[in-house]
Amino acid sequence: MKLKILVLAMLTIFLTGCGENSNGNSKAQAQEKFPTFSTVNLDGETVTNEIFANKKITVINIWGTFCPPCIAEMPELGEWEKNISSDVQIVGLVCDVRGKDDTQTINAAKNILSDSHADFVNILPNDEIEQYLKNVEAVPTTIFIDSQGNIIGEPVIGADVESYKKRVEEYLKK
Repeated sequence: MKLKILVLAMLTIFLTGCGENSNGNSKAQAQEKFPTFSTVNLDGETVTNEIFANKKITVINIWGTFCPPCIAEMPELGEWEKNISSDVQIVGLVCDVRGKDDTQTINAAKNILSDSHADFVNILPNDEIEQYLKNVEAVPTTIFIDSQGNIIGEPVIGADVESYKKRVEEYLKK
């Protein structure tokens, strides 16, 4: 009986994401512009909001090393990134890293990405991004940013790469 309950709980988490709200109504969608930031990627290199200017659409996948659905979707995100339109990029935001000195979580994230063959840029939250993350109620949450740093459309909450792809196709047609 305990095994059935555990399997049901894990299946529910896997299908909906890690967090309280997975119905698509995140408070994060109320913000129109992604915060201006200067942070680092997993290798300690500086990344700013200027990263958005290079592409029509940036897909920001907010994920955590503690989250089974986040980890499970990484291989699919990595494969998509290899074949993605030249107008689009994926950027991961590892929400559970607590500063550039959090080597344990940074190494866990690097291992997850390496095992998944997910080679896209992953950034660490800084103070500005932490403020934004206060409105994100579940991970993975995926948001879409235009070249000006504006959040476009609504976030996708839960692991659903096919939905991300459909949203990107819709946004590119506009």
